Amino acid sequence: MAKGKVSGWRKWLLRTMLAGGLVLLAVLGFLLWVNLAAVKAGSGLLHDDVASVPAGGVGLVFGCDDKIDGRENLYFRYRIDAAAELWRAGKLVCVIVSGDNRTKHYNEPERMKQALVSAGVPADKIVCDYAGLRTLDSVVRAKEIFGVSEVTFISQRFQNERAAYLARAHGMRFSGFNARDVEGQGGLKVRFREVLARVKMWLDVKVLKTRPKHLGEPETLPM
Repeated sequence: MAKGKVSGWRKWLLRTMLAGGLVLLAVLGFLLWVNLAAVKAGSGLLHDDVASVPAGGVGLVFGCDDKIDGRENLYFRYRIDAAAELWRAGKLVCVIVSGDNRTKHYNEPERMKQALVSAGVPADKIVCDYAGLRTLDSVVRAKEIFGVSEVTFISQRFQNERAAYLARAHGMRFSGFNARDVEGQGGLKVRFREVLARVKMWLDVKVLKTRPKHLGEPETLPM
């Protein structure tokens, strides 16, 4: 191979690597910016101490399955524990449990309701939202279907931050109580998925103008 051809190949390779590096930096910068947007949205309004949570809000517990591969899902347990703690502290007027009800054998809201009743929350103060397919659906439906004027998000901090961003985008007043997080390998997997979820959060608000999959008639809460 001629010397000139080798030199040209090296220049092409360097340019390609430089372009790829710039693209990678741009992607990483975007991911960081989107993450910080969610963190900023919840700043000062998401609490780890129950005493700091404002009283009088409607609790919104985000759904997940109570079991994973036949084992207890700690995300579910910790969210139920957090909601029950808020109720016992007199911070909530009622609770919406919002999740997926894709089949008669998969019903997140009913399982959350049963768990909350077992934890001492009155059944007549719990409302099931069966169309909370995603965080966005749960947040927007709380406002537009259940007429919530002051909502208290109840989930792990990462989801509460995303909910805070969505709530701000839809002109909602909110606070949040951060349930205990989950450590270990399971927690790492959820954290990785959260990176992509925040990208979707931003696209839903800024680009796609996404609406909940299901709305329907307004429902009255047991205030």
